[in-house]
Amino acid sequence: MRDYRFIPYEPDKPLELAPDIRKWLPPDHLALFISEVVDTLDLREITEEYLHLQGGHPAYHPAMMLKLLFYGYCVGIRSSRRIEQKTYEDVAFRVLSCDSHPDHSRISDFRKRHLRAISRLFVQVLGICKEAGLVKLGHVALDGTKIKANASKRKAMSYSRMVKIERELFREVEKLLSEAEALDEREDKKYGKNKRGDELPQELRFKEKRLEKIREAKRALEEEARREAKDKETRDKDNKPPTDGDSGPPTACDVKPEPKKQRNFTDPDSRIMRDSATKSFEQAYNAQAGVDCDSQVIVAADVTQQANDKQQLVPMLEMIEENLGEIPDRVLADPGYFSEQNVQSVVLGFMEPFIPRDRSKHTDAPGRSPCGRIPQEMSLVDRMLRKLKTKAGKAIYSKRKETVEPVFGQIKEARGIRSFLLRGLEHVKGEWNLICLSHNILKLWRHLWLDQGRSAPIYG
Repeated sequence: MRDYRFIPYEPDKPLELAPDIRKWLPPDHLALFISEVVDTLDLREITEEYLHLQGGHPAYHPAMMLKLLFYGYCVGIRSSRRIEQKTYEDVAFRVLSCDSHPDHSRISDFRKRHLRAISRLFVQVLGICKEAGLVKLGHVALDGTKIKANASKRKAMSYSRMVKIERELFREVEKLLSEAEALDEREDKKYGKNKRGDELPQELRFKEKRLEKIREAKRALEEEARREAKDKETRDKDNKPPTDGDSGPPTACDVKPEPKKQRNFTDPDSRIMRDSATKSFEQAYNAQAGVDCDSQVIVAADVTQQANDKQQLVPMLEMIEENLGEIPDRVLADPGYFSEQNVQSVVLGFMEPFIPRDRSKHTDAPGRSPCGRIPQEMSLVDRMLRKLKTKAGKAIYSKRKETVEPVFGQIKEARGIRSFLLRGLEHVKGEWNLICLSHNILKLWRHLWLDQGRSAPIYG
């Protein structure tokens, strides 16, 4: 008989697992690090909601649910069904859940119920990053990326098409109602008036439901147009009063949406936006991030419905100050954020702006770098643009591309997060904060446990 030299393989042999479930993973594992981070967070905003609950099944501990969500987002697993599945199949998820298996509906309900509180944990995690020396705020880069909404662009309709379809559907519904009334009269004559007559034809029910959806979307677009016009009237204080025979500018009540203005029926808050990477138009949101150039830690995160970044610079800088209690020394942003007002706001906020007016092409020949002191008579914008042409200015601005764009690449490519799971602007903002929070946890894990070989608790 041949003697094969194999390592013993005995499927029926009982395993002797360590009594401490954490020993099932290597000491520097991401799951153990996340568990330790969550244990340091102040979760009272979430836990106090369960203080006086009576009856029904007890809730899973919020710390455990957060650990599952944070770890899932870090490794690109966001579906509540997949997280539930992983608590059976994946050792890391089993360790975090202490070998319990919360149902996917309870995971999903927990995320929706506490989304605002979870998104506010972003600031606490950011504070840990700052304490660990990862946030210096010497240079901060701002940028936006288009992330697909949980809705198809085929479910969107323009205002002009809404008007047209509304008329067509109204005529069809009127016709079907007339036919139904005529049928009722014939059946009353044939069977008598005791027969129920409230059963609507299937075709009529479908068309009435579709008509109501279109009317609702149309009203929403009209209300949005009125709000925008009213805001413009408030801002425009220099309008001259109408002269005799002049009716003056149209009031907000008279304004109608632009014919091409669209609304999506699945996620009305999302918008059609052009993705600069794929050059295609998608139903999406504009996700904003302010990133510390020294560590690629996200120091501010927000989501907007506006495809243009120009209006986001000042709010993002205010958010950085609110999150960290201080402002960056230098602000780096691409030409999408450029405006004279933005440049002045940065300078007046005691920060140094690096925001080009135009995008440079790879085919452009390098211009000659200006020398000497910047003339004092130049405006704030011209002084900044001149500084950007110097060797020192180019070197500083180059940090933007190597900071914020890799962060979006890590989120979209490495973790596979290219679309939102939730719908509605407020829910999407919460999910983006959760995505950015998990990004910062990964940076913190690599800094503390991998780069420095640290296996001790974060505090103490």
